[in-house]
Amino acid sequence: MTIETAEPGLRERKRLATRRAIQLAAVQLVADNGLDRLTVDEIGRVADISPRTFFNYFPTKEAAIVGDAPSLPDEEFIVGFVEGGGSLLDALASLFTEAVERAAADRELTQLRREIIKQNPQLFAMRISSMHEFQHEIEMVVLRRLRFENPELDEHALASRANLTTHVAVGAMRHAWLHWSNDGEGIDLSHRLHESFAMLEGLLASPAKK
Repeated sequence: MTIETAEPGLRERKRLATRRAIQLAAVQLVADNGLDRLTVDEIGRVADISPRTFFNYFPTKEAAIVGDAPSLPDEEFIVGFVEGGGSLLDALASLFTEAVERAAADRELTQLRREIIKQNPQLFAMRISSMHEFQHEIEMVVLRRLRFENPELDEHALASRANLTTHVAVGAMRHAWLHWSNDGEGIDLSHRLHESFAMLEGLLASPAKK
């Protein structure tokens, strides 16, 4: 499954740069001074934006720290995933690449955020909640593909397969994400995702040793 992503225009690049500046300011301030002392005004000062601009991007200071959860690509991409055929794990690797890179392709920000979230249970709970929502969205898309490919199966069997497939796929995503965030070689997240899913597919295809 081939991903074709158009380069963002100038306005979109500026929007993404501002969003990153806000998040980076938030996590750096928490790392330096702690969560309790963080204010939207201070984030704005460091990111060089107004409080009004801040709230155009994030509803709360905690949301800026936790950052964006992965999100599904557009419907055209989803239809390609559902009806594209080929290896399911390979297609999932492309789907996760498209979804995760939008939210987490910044290694510096990811590393800073991870340590802060570990130290603050309320932020950890927010992150887990957003990831659970994303996992449910992925499961519904996987269910669509399995239903398309296996019309003879009943809904219970399809739902069970979709649930198991999604749990395994999310595990592969976390494996890739962890290796990428700790990687000193500069290998991009897309490569790590496809590498982890290829490893998983190889393990599942390996014959059992007697």
